Amino acid sequence: MNTLFSASKPHASRAARQRLIAAGVVVFTILSWAAAFPFIRIGLQGLSPLQLAAARFATAALLVIAWLAWRRPRLPAWRDALRFMLCGFLGIALYNALLNTGEKSVAAGAASFIVNTLPIFTAVLAVVFLGERFNRWGWLGSLVSLAGIAVIAHGQPGGLALGAGSTLILGAALCSASYFVLQRRLIPVYGALTCTAYTLLAGALLLTPWLPGALESLAGAPRGTLPAVLVLGVFPAALGYATWTFALGHFGAARAANLLYLTPIVATALSTWLTGERPGIATLCGGLMAIAGVVFVALRGRQ
Repeated sequence: MNTLFSASKPHASRAARQRLIAAGVVVFTILSWAAAFPFIRIGLQGLSPLQLAAARFATAALLVIAWLAWRRPRLPAWRDALRFMLCGFLGIALYNALLNTGEKSVAAGAASFIVNTLPIFTAVLAVVFLGERFNRWGWLGSLVSLAGIAVIAHGQPGGLALGAGSTLILGAALCSASYFVLQRRLIPVYGALTCTAYTLLAGALLLTPWLPGALESLAGAPRGTLPAVLVLGVFPAALGYATWTFALGHFGAARAANLLYLTPIVATALSTWLTGERPGIATLCGGLMAIAGVVFVALRGRQ
C-alpha cells in the first residue's frame, strides 16, 4: 500500500509540473503574439512597412536557421518547397506588408481584434477548398464577427473603404487563413514546427529586397525602433510559434485555439501601456462582437 502511494506521488507531481509548464507556455504565446501589434506601431516610427517586415523576419530567420542546423529535419520535395514558398508569400510577406501598412492608420488594439477573425476565414476557406462542412450557425457567427469588424472600422480612419487601414488588415487575416489552409497538407508530412520553420524562412527570403533599406534606415531611426524589430523577430515570429506548437500538443487544437481569444484583449492593454493608445467605444464594442462571432463558429459552426 505504501509502495503504491509512493509510486503514484511522483507521477502526480510530474503531471502537475507538466500542467504548470503548459500554462506558462500558453501565457508566453499570448503575450508574444499580443505584443506584436503595439511593437509594430513603434517600429513603423522609423521604418516603412516592408522594411519593418524584412528586418523582423531576417532576425527570426537567424533563429530558424540555427534550429534547422540543430534538428536537421527532412528537406522538402521540390513541389512541397514551392508550397512552402507560397505559404511564406501569403502567411509572412504579404500578411506583414498588409498588416504593417494597415497599422500606420489603425490603432494596435483595433488591428488585433480585426486579425483575430482569422479563424472565420480559415473555416470558410476549408469549406471551399477542403470540403469541410459549415452549418447555418457557423454562417450566423461569421456575420456577427464581420459586423463587429464593421463597427471597429467605423471608428478608424477611412472606415471600410477599399485601401483603408482596416481593409488592409482584413486582407492580412485572409492571407494568413489561406496560409493555414495550404499548410494543412504539409503538416502530416513534415510536422508543425518544421512547417513553421520553412515558412518563416521562405517569408524572410521573399522580403530580402527590402532588407538593405531597412538596415540603412535603422542607422538614423528613433531609439525604440531597433528594440521593436528585435522583439518582433525573436518573440512573436520565432519563439511564439514554437511555444504554440507545444501548447497544441498538450491541450489539443480546439482547447488551445480557445485560449487565443485572449490575444486581442492583451494586445489592447499592452498598446495602452506601450504606445498610449486608448481604445474607443467602437473598438471595444466591435471587438466583443468579433470575438463572440469567432467563439460561436468554434462551438456551433461545424457539422
